[in-house]
Order: sequence, then structure tokens, then C-alpha cells
Amino acid sequence: MTGVVVTGWSTVGLAGVGRAALADRLAGAQVAVPTIDGCTVLAEPAPATPVEVTALVDEPLPTPTGHARVDFDVRAHLGRKGTSFYDRATALAVVACGDALRDAQADVNDTNRARLGVVLGTSLGSFRSTSGYTRETLVQEKPYQVNPVLFPNTVMNCAAGQAAIRYGLRGVNATVATGPLAFLDALRYGSNAITCGYVDAMLVGAVEEFSPHRAWVTSLTGRPGQQVPTGEAATVFLLARTVRPDWTGPHPEAEILALTTAYGPGGGAAADRALTGCVRRAVRRAGVDPVEVTAVLTGETEPDDTDEYVPACAALGHEPTRLRVSRLFGRCDAATGGLALATFLAVAPAEAAPALTLLTARSPDGGTAAAIVRGWSGAGASGR
Repeated sequence: MTGVVVTGWSTVGLAGVGRAALADRLAGAQVAVPTIDGCTVLAEPAPATPVEVTALVDEPLPTPTGHARVDFDVRAHLGRKGTSFYDRATALAVVACGDALRDAQADVNDTNRARLGVVLGTSLGSFRSTSGYTRETLVQEKPYQVNPVLFPNTVMNCAAGQAAIRYGLRGVNATVATGPLAFLDALRYGSNAITCGYVDAMLVGAVEEFSPHRAWVTSLTGRPGQQVPTGEAATVFLLARTVRPDWTGPHPEAEILALTTAYGPGGGAAADRALTGCVRRAVRRAGVDPVEVTAVLTGETEPDDTDEYVPACAALGHEPTRLRVSRLFGRCDAATGGLALATFLAVAPAEAAPALTLLTARSPDGGTAAAIVRGWSGAGASGR
């Protein structure tokens, strides 16, 4: 077991900012379905309708719609100071980090800031910032009159670094760039940093921005006629050590019981076996009965995609409810796992008993990851 709990969280994306906005969207999509015994279970939603996104960009798009928060304004949340040169990915992540700290009622001060860190998952950072800056070096007059203030946006750890600067966090700071696996990899990284004693708490999350670059990648890599529209999101969770008898502050909302990774060379059947083994090891490390896992939250996108669900069910020995958050939030790549966990936490607190869920992720090159999470009864009833 990891010995790590979630004490607060936030999402920023299509639904808006914060847990309340996400809960409203899940309720509208009927993700939480009451059962006859009064419990609440996750249900696979119908695909959400994408919104008009042409106002976000001044470049051609493969389709005029996507899953993005068109009216998002970082200055409305953080003010003008220090935000002028944030790219969209950084803005989403920094707002989510701040809201997660508030949700957890975390008081960051000089006595604890050195023991609080940040790790964020991503695919490429801000692909738009990187490619745009590179283009400027080619089209501007020699000697390459490019604005140097924009250079920090071109590195993948920009969002994590800016979050640490904004909130004065001096602990471990890292970025994990593993695409679809990024959130679960970041969750594993942050949990290890806590259990190894490097920090007392970590902001752990993932971020992907909406941009023409990601929209074209999504369009070109999906199955013809079945592509899930491009989405964007930042999801951040405050992780701390397992609840103690002298625990003060909000009741933890979930415990990260196990995190495992594996690699199936070349993908295909090898990756299927890797993911099945991943899930079995996660169940074993968590010390739970696989029949207690009531839901599998996958990174699958296409309507007929079962690349994660089938291997997971083979390991569990039964078929729990499946939920693909991409049906609600679009293809969010690295942020998909974070949206899955946030979805679970937004619903699990209504359970009459602790709920167990399995999070899975898989990359095209054969990488796989799995996590077992327990949501505690009444954890979210504090009205935060």
C-alpha cells in the first residue's frame, strides 16, 4: 500500500473551475445512478456535445468544435500580476493547483513550504508554445528578434514551475511527460516522494490545453469517422500521508491503495498481458478482494475500444461498470486519468460504504498503468 490519501482536489476545464462545477456536469450527464439499496454507482454516460471553439484560436482547425472552456480567463482567477505571459496550459494548471490547496484548506507558510511539492503530468507541455517559439526564430528578422520572456513556456516543466512560484512551494518539483500514462505516473511519483520522506504533501495532477496542434493530432490519429473531439483539462489533487488519529482539517476523501506499471513491447497482445498483470499486482498490493472493485475508469476513447477494459476484467474475474471520461470531456490525453479520479471522487462520497475503483491507462507503444483507489463514505459531505 502507498500510505497516501487525497485531502483536496480541483479540476479546470470544460465543466468550469472546481469540484462543484464538475459535480454539476456529472449530475447533468447522469453519471451517478441511484440503485435500489440507496447506494450510488457510476454509469457510462452518453457522449457529450462539443462546443464551438473557433474563438480560442486564429488558425485552421480540423473541426470547429471541441471540449474546451472558451470563456476561461486566468486573470479573473489570479489577477494580472505575473500572468501576462502564461500560456494556456500553465494558466489551467496554476488555477487548478490554487483551487486544490483551498479545497484541502492547506495553509502554506514558511514552516511547511519546503515540505510541499508539485508533480504534473503532460504529453508535451504546451505544444503550441514550443512550436510557436521555434517558428518565430525562423520568420523574425536577424539576429532573431524573439521575445525571450516567452522562452520559459517552451519547456515541459513550465506549468509545475509556475505553480511552485505562485504558491511558494519549495518541495520536490517535477514533470512527467508520458502521454496517456502521465497522470498515473505522476500519481506514482508523488506517492513515492511522500512515502520516501522527501515531502509531507504533494500537489499531483496533469494538464493538457486545447490548441490547433492537439486538435490536428487528435483528428489524424483517431479511427476514421469515430474520433473523439479534442478536449482540455487540468486536474490536481493534494496528496498527504495516511490519516492519523490526530488528523486535523478536512477528512481525507480517498486512499491510494496501489499503483503499478508495466510494458508490453509493441503493444497489441503483449500490452494486453502487461495490463492484466498490472491490475493483478495492483489488487494484490492493495490487499483487496477483486470482486469489491465496482468500477473501472479507463482512458479509452473510441466507441468500440476495449483495449483497457477487457484486460482489466480478465484480471478482476468479473465485469465492473466501465466509465470512459472522454465521452464527457473529450480526448484529454495526459489529463484523462485525473478526470477519471475526479469523477470517482465526485460520486463516491455518496456511497453507504467505502467504494473501490480501478483506474487504467495504456499508451500506443505498449506502456500500461493501473491504480486501486478507495473512496471513503461521507468524505465529500463537508460542503467544501
